[in-house]
Amino acid sequence: MGAIERILAEHHDESARFRETPFEGPVVWSRETLEPDDGIIALDAASREELDTLVETLRRNPLPTPLLQLEDFDLPACRAMMARAAQVLAHGVGFVIIDKLPMDDYSVDEARAVYWLLSQMVSRPVAQSWDGKVIYDVRDLGKPPGNGVRPDITNAEQNFHTDNSYNLYPPDYVALLCLRPAMEGGVSSIVSFYSVYNEMLASHPDLVERLYQPYLFDRQREHAPDDARLISHPLFQERDGGTLCRLSHRHVVTGYAMAGQEMDELTRTALYTLESIMMEPRFAREFFFEAGQIQIVDNTRLGHRRTGFVDFPEEHRKRHLVRLWLRNHGRRFYNG
Repeated sequence: MGAIERILAEHHDESARFRETPFEGPVVWSRETLEPDDGIIALDAASREELDTLVETLRRNPLPTPLLQLEDFDLPACRAMMARAAQVLAHGVGFVIIDKLPMDDYSVDEARAVYWLLSQMVSRPVAQSWDGKVIYDVRDLGKPPGNGVRPDITNAEQNFHTDNSYNLYPPDYVALLCLRPAMEGGVSSIVSFYSVYNEMLASHPDLVERLYQPYLFDRQREHAPDDARLISHPLFQERDGGTLCRLSHRHVVTGYAMAGQEMDELTRTALYTLESIMMEPRFAREFFFEAGQIQIVDNTRLGHRRTGFVDFPEEHRKRHLVRLWLRNHGRRFYNG
């Protein structure tokens, strides 16, 4: 068995079966079935008052954001608000928009601190890179996307994907705080992989079994120097009584290219058919991110993307989001 065959075999459970019945529940949605206010949680007056008091406390007692611990603050209204968010994420449509932090009254650092504490009420922030970065600034750094260059530091259009699909321990949730939107474009979209799978099961039943078998992924150099540059796992797999979805079209394509291996017809057709269904407008929900909004998405059942964008010429006005990865299982390390 060659090196690539070994990688493909690592996470292939011969006994695993694909799902033969449609998914059900609130997370199975389309653009048509979603209500305009689904997933939207307004920042209520009591929570706003608590956050204003928190910010004033931080102004009098500065501390680096990663050192802020939730247990040091009471915040009962905020905890109730974020408990509702956690309920929607786990048992509802799988995404929330907290609308929104008052950016005219908070500095960038103060908004980051508030966001850090609110997110911990949902789940635990963990490392987003092999070198341990926990708070990740999403900005265009002028680099073309490619191996070792994450799309989130470019202004290029993205495919629907799950974060960290190309490594060992994906987060349960992906959180984004919008500090500044783009001048043009940068529209955020989400899609239910469960809805997409149901469509594929109905229209292409001959392809769904392949989704439960391993694909190669480029690990984006997010690993120890002596680790393998590729990883393999299915796009859909059963885990802890549910179905874990892990997909990044670009990292699959570059994974096979790095391996010097062409996808066979079934492998390619299943991947591209899944991709084409995801891109049908009827399955996606779009958001025009506003400054101060916090988006949290279930990273195991929903995919997300953004369109390409054009930035303002002034540095202080350029698009700037802050991302957190959240999960409660495993250690806080990038690889759990």
